[in-house]
Amino acid sequence: MTTIEKPPDASLDPARSRLMGRVRGKNTKPERIVRSIVHAMGYRFRLHRRDLPGSPDIVLPRYRMLIFVHGCFWHRHLGCARTTTPKTRTAFWQDKFEANVARDRHNQVALARDGWRAEIVWECETRNEQALRARLTRALSER
Repeated sequence: MTTIEKPPDASLDPARSRLMGRVRGKNTKPERIVRSIVHAMGYRFRLHRRDLPGSPDIVLPRYRMLIFVHGCFWHRHLGCARTTTPKTRTAFWQDKFEANVARDRHNQVALARDGWRAEIVWECETRNEQALRARLTRALSER
């Protein structure tokens, strides 16, 4: 009689638990970089307004402008090296990523319908602060 071994439960793996425990939805390093650039440009803003679809990371109510700082992995930045799919439980991850992208699209439509302009900054773009500053300057000057 052969026994079938169950795959190890990822939630019991201390290394995986520690890694997943470090994943944050707010105040991430890329988000703090974008906030410091926008603040240095002289703009004042609100953070994580839960009354708006998608809880935008940065809200500039005076300009009806929103900035989302998306992680390339979680929000599937096309063409980015960080947009990988884990090798285990690929169907689960694929479903999760598709749901994230669909939710992002739905939130963008709802915000546009309400008169908000949304700018998406990808995590990989925060590595070149000079280029990011130029991009945000252009986006914020299009009032």
